[in-house]
Amino acid sequence: MKLRPPAIPLITVDPYFSVWASHEVLNFRETQHWTRKNNQIRGYVDIDGESFIFMGYERKSRKILQTEMDTEALTTRYTFENEKIRLKVQFMTPLIPDNLYLLTRPVSYMSVSYEKKLDTVNSVSVKIMVGEGLCLDRAGAKPTVTEERRFNGITAIKMGAEEQLPLSRCGDDLRIDWGYVYLATLGEAECAVEQERGKYIMQKAALECGIERLFMFAYDDLGASINYFGKTLSSYWNKDGKTIEEAITEAARDFSETRALAEEFSDKLCADAYMAGGEKYSDLLCLAYRQVIAAHKLVVDESGEILFISKECFSNGCAATVDVSYPSIPLFLIYNTELIKGMLRPIYRFAQSDSWKYDFAPHDAGRYPLVTGQVYGLDKETGELLLNRQMPVEECGNMIIMETNIALADGNADFVSPHIDILKKWCEYLIKYGDDPENQLCTDDFAGHMAHNCNLSLKAIMGIAGMSILLGMLGDERLSAKYRRIAKKKAKSWCERASNPDGSYRLAFDKEYSYSMKYNMVWDKIWGTGLFPKSVYKSELASNFARFNKYGMPLDNRCDQTKSDWLTWCATMTSSKREFEKYIAPMWQFYNDTPDRIAMTDWYDTVSGTHIGFVNRTVQGGLY
Repeated sequence: MKLRPPAIPLITVDPYFSVWASHEVLNFRETQHWTRKNNQIRGYVDIDGESFIFMGYERKSRKILQTEMDTEALTTRYTFENEKIRLKVQFMTPLIPDNLYLLTRPVSYMSVSYEKKLDTVNSVSVKIMVGEGLCLDRAGAKPTVTEERRFNGITAIKMGAEEQLPLSRCGDDLRIDWGYVYLATLGEAECAVEQERGKYIMQKAALECGIERLFMFAYDDLGASINYFGKTLSSYWNKDGKTIEEAITEAARDFSETRALAEEFSDKLCADAYMAGGEKYSDLLCLAYRQVIAAHKLVVDESGEILFISKECFSNGCAATVDVSYPSIPLFLIYNTELIKGMLRPIYRFAQSDSWKYDFAPHDAGRYPLVTGQVYGLDKETGELLLNRQMPVEECGNMIIMETNIALADGNADFVSPHIDILKKWCEYLIKYGDDPENQLCTDDFAGHMAHNCNLSLKAIMGIAGMSILLGMLGDERLSAKYRRIAKKKAKSWCERASNPDGSYRLAFDKEYSYSMKYNMVWDKIWGTGLFPKSVYKSELASNFARFNKYGMPLDNRCDQTKSDWLTWCATMTSSKREFEKYIAPMWQFYNDTPDRIAMTDWYDTVSGTHIGFVNRTVQGGLY
């Protein structure tokens, strides 16, 4: 890609097992977790007794020059060279969306090879070191233990906390502190523990010219991935009791086949994105893909159904958040709707329990990794819900819209059928309160409360329209027609009440000449429901262009901040690829220029090009 990523994905398995390079030059800085805490992995190449660092940073070490870096949807490649050799290093995590075993297997690959530039080169080896930060919340926080393992032709060394307390904490700026990190290689290698400046497990292995050496980074969370309403659930990959050593063995054996699958998937994603939105759009989708998938954890519940639990990264750490799932779904509508169903199941479970006493949808189902009930907007002293901190219209609309998209993508309403009664209740809430929402939060809650929100009203209208589609697919034509009439009437009223004299549409019904992104209208175009005249799209989008700053359109007139997902949804409502690309180009420029070297943020300043908040969130699925 031509984009200079703000951070480069190296290991991307789940919200805990996550390692990034915070600079395009791999030996410029230490590798990090997406929270920007050091997750140190270092790599050295030894050439005829001379050692050079190619990954991570160590002040006293000589660096080998990096000459190339490229990132694709599933792979990151580097080339290093000096006068003696050319070294190639490739990272790949096989997040294949329709292969749930590969998607969840906690093994990430690094392959290393070299070519001679001088025939006089005799011996080349590599040394890989993994710091204890990968198995602790913070390096040095607890005593750790290590063990060398050999099995099935694989040499491995593991490290983990001496005291294992699985699922004992939850939070946002928090890393795993139970289980074991593994460093493994196919074939013989020297293993050791180094403790000169922090504790590391290490492997040193010889390279043969022109032949790849495979290393694997793996994580065993001891079958304790998620606390689901008091039950400890394991990830999909070991739902039947498979061990981490069996997973590492399979990963080594299947490397060539798995890499071919990853390359095929990446190539198609890149080509499809290019055809849909151009080169810059393709760059953004390729960079976002691993982040979106790996900010979830896929587990299996007691009945064998999958749950795809998101973490609301650097927002508040909530788990299974409805208004985070909502913007993420375009990626999963393309690649695997079963994963969206896995997002919704925890919400239904909680909403249909005795703990939820309200006529609107919950905001979340816990705080990662504890999925034990909503935590957002709770009074810390009483444990009761603070109604002024809820998002009733927002979440009701989100749930119905997500269900509608699943049904349309699948071509049937089988998944929605068991939940239709609660969805009807939420739809009635939208009918009652969605016309002119009271002073309540929406998914843009970082901008604060606001009454009479026009875009929130659009979500209510589209939720009602979605309910009409679902009921029609279930064969209830009478009720379907009723909801269709209600949505059409409300859409007509919206156009009249939200209109500005200049042809644009307002941020709030009572704020003349205000403006905002009307991203919730996108479903009217995608579903073909025809609730809003083409003239509304045309005049609203034309007014958007007049408000662009250097890095895109602000979310609304209150300040210069924007959201990448909503920018893309507005772009989707344009009438041509050329107009779509006009929206995408300044956003691409932001990610290319920003000085904040972090996993993709979705919330940034359109003037300064700096991130405001939110990192590594699943909402980048909305770019799809």
